Amino acid sequence: MAERERLICAAADLAEQGRGVRFELSRGGKPQPAFVVRFDGQPHAFLNQCGHVPVELDWQAGEFFDDSRLYLVCSTHGALYHPASGQCVGGRCAGRGLIPVPVVERDGHVYLLETA
Repeated sequence: MAERERLICAAADLAEQGRGVRFELSRGGKPQPAFVVRFDGQPHAFLNQCGHVPVELDWQAGEFFDDSRLYLVCSTHGALYHPASGQCVGGRCAGRGLIPVPVVERDGHVYLLETA
């Protein structure tokens, strides 16, 4: 299957361990909320759904990091996730991580990689 790229945002919109950018993608023909953040200099994207309970992580749009800026946090239950892998590192996620979404940064922009 061929991959196509869909623009999410300008690379400059993602500050290191700062606010994320929300976007939607289609999975199984249904729109799904997702987000992208920058961590260790790279963009990382995930479905915007806690591994514990299917609620969105950010209570204020784009705020995905905890106060330490080291982990992604579910604002509802406090579950913590590693920002590069989405792996559960603490809280009520009980080992269930975030679902990664493939993205690429190129020519000053971040793109969603979609399978055509």
